[in-house]
Amino acid sequence: MRPLVAVIGRRATTVSGLRFTGTVAAEAMCEAVFSAGGEPLVLHGTVRHAPAELAGRLRRFDGVVLPGGGDLGPERYGQARGPETEQPDELQDDLDLAVVAAVIAQGIPTLAVCRGLQVLNVACGGTLTQHLDEGAIPHRDALHEVTAVSGSRLRGVVGADVFPVSSYHHQAVDRLGRGLRVTARSADGCVEALEHTTADVLAVQWHPEDLFATSAQDAALFADLIDRARDRKDAAA
Repeated sequence: MRPLVAVIGRRATTVSGLRFTGTVAAEAMCEAVFSAGGEPLVLHGTVRHAPAELAGRLRRFDGVVLPGGGDLGPERYGQARGPETEQPDELQDDLDLAVVAAVIAQGIPTLAVCRGLQVLNVACGGTLTQHLDEGAIPHRDALHEVTAVSGSRLRGVVGADVFPVSSYHHQAVDRLGRGLRVTARSADGCVEALEHTTADVLAVQWHPEDLFATSAQDAALFADLIDRARDRKDAAA
Protein backbone atom coordinates (compact mmCIF):
# COMPACT_ATOMS: atom_id res chain seq x y z
CA MET A 1 0.00 0.00 0.00
CA ARG A 2 1.22 3.46 -0.88
CA PRO A 3 1.86 5.84 2.03
CA LEU A 4 -1.00 8.33 2.39
CA VAL A 5 0.15 11.91 1.83
CA ALA A 6 -2.12 14.83 2.72
CA VAL A 7 -1.80 17.64 0.19
CA ILE A 8 -3.25 20.61 2.04
CA GLY A 9 -6.01 22.06 -0.12
CA ARG A 10 -6.12 25.60 -1.47
CA ARG A 11 -9.38 27.53 -1.20
CA ALA A 12 -10.66 28.78 -4.57
CA THR A 13 -13.55 31.18 -5.07
CA THR A 14 -14.32 29.81 -8.54
CA VAL A 15 -13.64 26.41 -10.07
CA SER A 16 -14.65 25.38 -13.58
CA GLY A 17 -17.76 23.21 -13.52
CA LEU A 18 -18.64 23.95 -9.89
CA ARG A 19 -21.44 26.24 -8.75
CA PHE A 20 -19.71 27.09 -5.49
CA THR A 21 -16.25 27.65 -4.05
CA GLY A 22 -13.80 24.76 -4.14
CA THR A 23 -10.90 23.10 -2.38
CA VAL A 24 -8.21 22.39 -4.97
CA ALA A 25 -4.67 21.07 -5.33
CA ALA A 26 -2.20 21.50 -8.16
CA GLU A 27 -2.25 18.46 -10.43
CA ALA A 28 1.53 18.69 -10.80
CA MET A 29 1.97 18.41 -7.03
CA CYS A 30 -0.29 15.37 -6.80
CA GLU A 31 1.45 13.76 -9.78
CA ALA A 32 4.85 14.34 -8.20
CA VAL A 33 3.74 12.64 -4.98
CA PHE A 34 2.16 9.76 -6.89
CA SER A 35 5.18 9.28 -9.15
CA ALA A 36 7.40 9.03 -6.07
CA GLY A 37 5.23 6.21 -4.69
CA GLY A 38 2.77 8.05 -2.48
CA GLU A 39 -1.02 8.30 -2.55
CA PRO A 40 -1.91 12.02 -2.59
CA LEU A 41 -5.16 13.00 -0.88
CA VAL A 42 -6.38 16.59 -0.82
CA LEU A 43 -7.15 17.69 2.74
CA HIS A 44 -10.19 19.94 2.92
CA GLY A 45 -9.88 22.84 5.34
CA THR A 46 -13.37 23.36 6.70
CA VAL A 47 -14.33 26.75 8.11
CA ARG A 48 -15.37 24.88 11.25
CA HIS A 49 -12.02 23.19 11.87
CA ALA A 50 -10.40 23.49 15.26
CA PRO A 51 -6.66 22.88 15.83
CA ALA A 52 -7.30 19.79 17.97
CA GLU A 53 -9.63 18.29 15.39
CA LEU A 54 -7.18 19.04 12.57
CA ALA A 55 -4.36 17.37 14.50
CA GLY A 56 -6.49 14.24 14.79
CA ARG A 57 -7.27 14.24 11.09
CA LEU A 58 -3.61 14.63 10.16
CA ARG A 59 -2.64 11.77 12.45
CA ARG A 60 -4.16 9.37 9.93
CA PHE A 61 -1.62 10.37 7.28
CA ASP A 62 1.92 9.15 6.72
CA GLY A 63 3.15 12.42 5.22
CA VAL A 64 2.08 15.97 4.44
CA VAL A 65 2.72 18.42 1.61
CA LEU A 66 2.11 22.09 2.40
CA PRO A 67 1.99 23.66 -1.07
CA GLY A 68 2.36 27.13 -2.53
CA GLY A 69 -0.39 29.72 -2.74
CA GLY A 70 -1.18 33.36 -2.07
CA ASP A 71 0.48 35.73 0.36
CA LEU A 72 0.23 35.03 4.08
CA GLY A 73 -1.46 37.87 5.99
CA PRO A 74 1.30 40.16 7.34
CA GLU A 75 -0.55 40.64 10.63
CA ARG A 76 0.43 37.03 11.33
CA TYR A 77 4.01 38.23 11.76
CA GLY A 78 3.32 41.66 13.22
CA GLN A 79 3.34 43.86 10.12
CA ALA A 80 0.86 46.03 8.24
CA ARG A 81 0.02 44.95 4.70
CA GLY A 82 2.21 46.64 2.10
CA PRO A 83 1.04 47.77 -1.35
CA GLU A 84 2.56 44.73 -3.11
CA THR A 85 1.03 42.15 -0.77
CA GLU A 86 -2.12 40.32 -1.83
CA GLN A 87 -5.31 40.42 0.19
CA PRO A 88 -4.92 37.40 2.50
CA ASP A 89 -7.37 34.53 2.86
CA GLU A 90 -7.90 34.32 6.61
CA LEU A 91 -9.31 30.79 6.55
CA GLN A 92 -6.38 29.53 4.47
CA ASP A 93 -3.93 31.21 6.82
CA ASP A 94 -5.64 29.65 9.85
CA LEU A 95 -5.52 26.22 8.22
CA ASP A 96 -1.90 26.34 7.11
CA LEU A 97 -0.59 27.65 10.43
CA ALA A 98 -2.55 24.96 12.27
CA VAL A 99 -1.10 22.32 9.93
CA VAL A 100 2.44 23.44 10.73
CA ALA A 101 1.74 23.31 14.45
CA ALA A 102 0.33 19.79 14.10
CA VAL A 103 3.12 18.31 11.98
CA ILE A 104 5.78 19.72 14.28
CA ALA A 105 4.03 18.43 17.40
CA GLN A 106 3.37 14.98 15.92
CA GLY A 107 6.58 14.52 13.94
CA ILE A 108 4.72 13.94 10.66
CA PRO A 109 7.08 13.85 7.65
CA THR A 110 6.43 17.06 5.73
CA LEU A 111 7.56 18.83 2.57
CA ALA A 112 6.67 22.54 2.55
CA VAL A 113 6.78 24.39 -0.77
CA CYS A 114 7.01 28.14 -1.50
CA ARG A 115 4.21 29.67 0.61
CA GLY A 116 4.53 26.54 2.74
CA LEU A 117 8.11 27.50 3.64
CA GLN A 118 6.97 31.01 4.51
CA VAL A 119 4.13 29.69 6.69
CA LEU A 120 6.62 27.41 8.47
CA ASN A 121 8.90 30.35 9.21
CA VAL A 122 6.06 32.51 10.54
CA ALA A 123 4.60 29.66 12.59
CA CYS A 124 7.99 29.37 14.27
CA GLY A 125 8.08 33.07 15.12
CA GLY A 126 9.89 34.40 12.06
CA THR A 127 8.99 37.24 9.70
CA LEU A 128 8.83 37.77 5.94
CA THR A 129 10.02 40.35 3.47
CA GLN A 130 6.73 41.32 1.86
CA HIS A 131 8.14 42.12 -1.58
CA LEU A 132 11.39 41.39 -3.39
CA ASP A 133 12.46 43.97 -5.95
CA GLU A 134 13.70 42.42 -9.17
CA GLY A 135 17.46 42.21 -9.20
CA ALA A 136 20.21 40.07 -10.67
CA ILE A 137 18.38 36.90 -9.61
CA PRO A 138 14.80 36.73 -10.91
CA HIS A 139 12.52 35.02 -8.39
CA ARG A 140 9.11 35.35 -10.02
CA ASP A 141 8.36 32.96 -12.89
CA ALA A 142 12.00 32.14 -13.59
CA LEU A 143 14.71 29.51 -13.37
CA HIS A 144 17.77 30.24 -11.26
CA GLU A 145 20.42 28.33 -9.31
CA VAL A 146 20.50 27.66 -5.58
CA THR A 147 23.38 26.48 -3.43
CA ALA A 148 22.76 23.86 -0.75
CA VAL A 149 24.55 24.20 2.58
CA SER A 150 27.28 21.60 2.98
CA GLY A 151 26.35 18.90 5.48
CA SER A 152 22.67 19.83 5.52
CA ARG A 153 19.87 17.34 5.19
CA LEU A 154 18.86 19.01 1.93
CA ARG A 155 22.36 18.52 0.48
CA GLY A 156 22.19 14.84 1.34
CA VAL A 157 18.76 14.48 -0.29
CA VAL A 158 19.47 16.27 -3.57
CA GLY A 159 23.05 15.07 -3.96
CA ALA A 160 24.34 18.34 -5.43
CA ASP A 161 25.87 21.59 -4.20
CA VAL A 162 24.44 23.88 -6.90
CA PHE A 163 21.39 23.15 -9.04
CA PRO A 164 18.66 25.00 -10.98
CA VAL A 165 15.15 25.47 -9.61
CA SER A 166 11.80 26.75 -10.85
CA SER A 167 10.97 29.87 -8.86
CA TYR A 168 7.67 31.75 -8.49
CA HIS A 169 7.50 34.02 -5.44
CA HIS A 170 7.79 37.69 -4.51
CA GLN A 171 8.10 37.27 -0.73
CA ALA A 172 10.87 35.64 1.27
CA VAL A 173 12.18 34.83 4.73
CA ASP A 174 13.37 37.85 6.70
CA ARG A 175 13.94 36.99 10.38
CA LEU A 176 14.44 33.26 10.83
CA GLY A 177 11.97 31.39 13.03
CA ARG A 178 12.87 29.36 16.11
CA GLY A 179 14.08 25.81 15.57
CA LEU A 180 14.85 26.39 11.89
CA ARG A 181 18.10 26.40 9.96
CA VAL A 182 18.79 27.72 6.48
CA THR A 183 19.93 24.96 4.13
CA ALA A 184 20.07 26.72 0.74
CA ARG A 185 20.35 30.22 -0.69
CA SER A 186 20.37 31.83 -4.09
CA ALA A 187 23.29 34.02 -5.22
CA ASP A 188 21.57 37.18 -3.95
CA GLY A 189 21.32 35.73 -0.44
CA CYS A 190 17.62 34.88 -0.56
CA VAL A 191 16.71 31.95 1.70
CA GLU A 192 15.79 29.04 -0.56
CA ALA A 193 15.40 26.13 1.88
CA LEU A 194 14.81 25.50 5.57
CA GLU A 195 14.76 22.45 7.77
CA HIS A 196 13.41 22.07 11.27
CA THR A 197 16.05 21.07 13.78
CA THR A 198 13.82 18.62 15.68
CA ALA A 199 10.67 17.98 13.61
CA ASP A 200 10.58 15.99 10.35
CA VAL A 201 10.02 19.04 8.13
CA LEU A 202 11.94 20.07 5.01
CA ALA A 203 10.93 23.27 3.20
CA VAL A 204 11.93 24.79 -0.15
CA GLN A 205 11.13 28.22 -1.57
CA TRP A 206 11.00 26.97 -5.16
CA HIS A 207 8.43 24.73 -6.86
CA PRO A 208 9.87 21.19 -7.19
CA GLU A 209 6.61 19.94 -8.69
CA ASP A 210 7.32 22.00 -11.82
CA LEU A 211 10.38 20.01 -12.90
CA PHE A 212 10.18 16.74 -10.95
CA ALA A 213 9.96 14.72 -14.18
CA THR A 214 13.24 16.09 -15.54
CA SER A 215 15.19 17.33 -12.50
CA ALA A 216 16.95 14.71 -10.38
CA GLN A 217 17.11 17.14 -7.45
CA ASP A 218 13.39 17.93 -7.50
CA ALA A 219 12.44 14.28 -7.92
CA ALA A 220 14.68 13.45 -4.95
CA LEU A 221 12.68 15.80 -2.70
CA PHE A 222 9.49 13.83 -3.34
CA ALA A 223 11.28 10.47 -3.10
CA ASP A 224 12.67 11.57 0.27
CA LEU A 225 9.21 12.56 1.50
CA ILE A 226 7.78 9.18 0.52
CA ASP A 227 10.70 7.34 2.15
CA ARG A 228 10.06 9.24 5.38
CA ALA A 229 6.31 8.64 5.10
CA ARG A 230 6.85 4.93 4.50
CA ASP A 231 9.04 4.71 7.59
CA ARG A 232 6.25 6.31 9.63
CA LYS A 233 3.69 3.96 8.13
CA ASP A 234 5.82 0.88 8.87
CA ALA A 235 6.50 2.03 12.43
CA ALA A 236 2.78 2.35 13.07
CA ALA A 237 1.94 -1.07 11.61
